[in-house]
Amino acid sequence: MRTLLLLFLLSSSVSYGQQLAQYSQWSWHQFAQNPAHAGIKQCVDIHSLYRMQWVGFEGAPRSGFLTLSVPLSSRRRRFLSARHGLGLKFETDRIGQFSVQRFNVAYAGHFNFNKTDRLSLGLYGGVVQTGYDASSITSGMPDPILENQGSFLAPDASFGAWYNTEQFYVGLVMQNLIGSRWKNISEDSKYQFHTLVNGGYLLPIDNNWSLLPTLQMKFAARGKTAIDIATHFDYRNQFSLGLGFRNSDALMVFAQVKIKDQLSIGYSFDYTISDIQLAAQNTHEVSLRFTTCKPDRTSRTGCTLFD
Repeated sequence: MRTLLLLFLLSSSVSYGQQLAQYSQWSWHQFAQNPAHAGIKQCVDIHSLYRMQWVGFEGAPRSGFLTLSVPLSSRRRRFLSARHGLGLKFETDRIGQFSVQRFNVAYAGHFNFNKTDRLSLGLYGGVVQTGYDASSITSGMPDPILENQGSFLAPDASFGAWYNTEQFYVGLVMQNLIGSRWKNISEDSKYQFHTLVNGGYLLPIDNNWSLLPTLQMKFAARGKTAIDIATHFDYRNQFSLGLGFRNSDALMVFAQVKIKDQLSIGYSFDYTISDIQLAAQNTHEVSLRFTTCKPDRTSRTGCTLFD
């Protein structure tokens, strides 16, 4: 019964709300949502994350991704010196009997106005597969739509823009640009257009600590606007602690530690404050990052904007 109730709630969300997986640790994994981050750092960058939402609730969302970002060599000039980057992203999202897998290739161009100010533009292109498994559904009244289990493959594309200085960044992402329809379900079902805007500001506290407040807003064509507000305290780019809030959804706690110069582990906990807390309260995210970037020993706070 709980599964049927969850499917009812989530079916409404899929039809009229946010269709994309949400992540609390988005500010540590910018490339997972913004293709303009492909190759933004002069090194190989590998990120992975797994999200367990509403633990204890049968059929609750399970999401995750694996990304690879690499720079491409290019000739540099003093003004508007261009660099290029490539990336790969695999993402999976399961809600009850519904599943979505995305595979995208990314290209980005990075244009430096000076040593620190940069404008980046990027594009994701790939495929998205939506699947439905009716084998675990028991119903007294057969539904031809629910019995029509299978998968639907469609093209997928997103555009991203990013601008940063030493002190702040701002990003823009337009997702589900193609808007393919799920014809095997109904003519009215489709991938809705989403817009994402985020930003952050770096505030050094002393020679060791820095503060990074962040804001992200997600707009869906038929959905409620999701707003994430968070603040991260970073110690010399070795470990970070943070607190956050998502409107009408959750309170968030973050922690990230660098085990070695190239390896970092992150964890976040969401305490649900919406009506779903009556059935389940806890959401967990675990992330792992590997980079070939060498640490900047001369920087007092490291590259907090991108790490």
